[in-house]
Amino acid sequence: MKKIDVITMGCSKNLVDSERLIQQFEAEGYKVEHDPSDPKGEIVVINTCGFIGDAKEESIDTILDFAEARKQGKIQKLFVMGCLSERYQTQLQQEIPEVDKFYGKFNWKELISDLGNNYRWDLDNERTLTTPGHFAYLKISEGCNRTCSYCAIPLITGIHRSKPMDDLLEETRNLAQKGVKELQIIAQDLSYYGKDIYKKPMLASLVDELSKVDGIEWIRLHYAYPAGFPKDVLDVMAQNPKVCSYLDMALQHISDRMLKLMRRNVTKDETIRLIKEIRTKVPGIHLRTTLITGHPGETEKDFNELYDFVKRTKFERLGVFPYSHEENTYAWKHYHDNVPDEIKKERADEIMELQKEISFNLNQQKIGNTFKVIIDRQENGYFVGRTAFDSPEVDPEVLISASEEVEIGQFYNVRITDAEEYDLYGHIDNDNFEV
Repeated sequence: MKKIDVITMGCSKNLVDSERLIQQFEAEGYKVEHDPSDPKGEIVVINTCGFIGDAKEESIDTILDFAEARKQGKIQKLFVMGCLSERYQTQLQQEIPEVDKFYGKFNWKELISDLGNNYRWDLDNERTLTTPGHFAYLKISEGCNRTCSYCAIPLITGIHRSKPMDDLLEETRNLAQKGVKELQIIAQDLSYYGKDIYKKPMLASLVDELSKVDGIEWIRLHYAYPAGFPKDVLDVMAQNPKVCSYLDMALQHISDRMLKLMRRNVTKDETIRLIKEIRTKVPGIHLRTTLITGHPGETEKDFNELYDFVKRTKFERLGVFPYSHEENTYAWKHYHDNVPDEIKKERADEIMELQKEISFNLNQQKIGNTFKVIIDRQENGYFVGRTAFDSPEVDPEVLISASEEVEIGQFYNVRITDAEEYDLYGHIDNDNFEV
């Protein structure tokens, strides 16, 4: 059995694990496809997500589909790993016996030996990229020490564990040698990086060192936490041209009452002052945040306060999740899920409608300016790229006519000629570059 299909569900942190697993398989001579549209491997490995209700349902449906294929003899082996498997392994084993073996979030390396091979530790910092070859995700830690009421991640991943800086630098050098130019720095909590192994926040030092790796041109930061945010990273961002003026920092809410119920360990005033300081120290920075509507106890007044905050703050990037009542979280044990699902969704939709207007107005201000853009792909008559203010898959894209002479994976100066809520249009402009 030399053909394997690897299916990845959920976030980019899972994707990194899948890429490491694929590298191991390929080193043993397997032919591996990632997320194929028509899976035909003798072996299928599903890397699951177990974060919130919708993600769990999607993972379970995928497992059931392949379990049926296993029963019909269309595949010979079926393995499941990842967050859902970590969280519900006993129940899954009982309910879906067609799966040959379930692995958790961290013991997936056993799969290599279960297939009769040895894990290649000399390849531990190497991956087979599933992203376009010019960008990659770099996971700098696992786990989380926060105790947010709604979040099941610490139940799945355990406490925060930073990856040593030397290992991350080696991994980055390997990625750069493969042609990677752009790093998306990811973790469950960037703000905590280094506190466990270096006894102090080390995100700024890490980012500065990563920027020195030859070939890396852009570094972007994802999933920071406002409480205890390491402000020295702002100095690196402001002074180092390789560090994008972009920060993904989930705030979840702004009402002091809700922040307390959510166990966020930060106040409304502290949040507003932090945002002001970030924007002052890094002029032009694009902030991405995520919010939750319908957390237990959220009143109309709380929601209106959140809505007004979004309207006033004008985040460049924003997403909203209706609250999901997750088993064994603090909220599950201590709060009644008292906001109806339709209200949760209505509130989320209201904020996204507001954000659509904000995003449109901010994008309109980009018309006539020229930005450095990296080209990701070609589709539907356009080359599709991103500015330094845009992360793959979640942020606006720049559309350039396919008649222009550009190459995927390269940087170009692009003059913006039109803008919609979430997309920009432009043409190559090498004579008039400005940001």
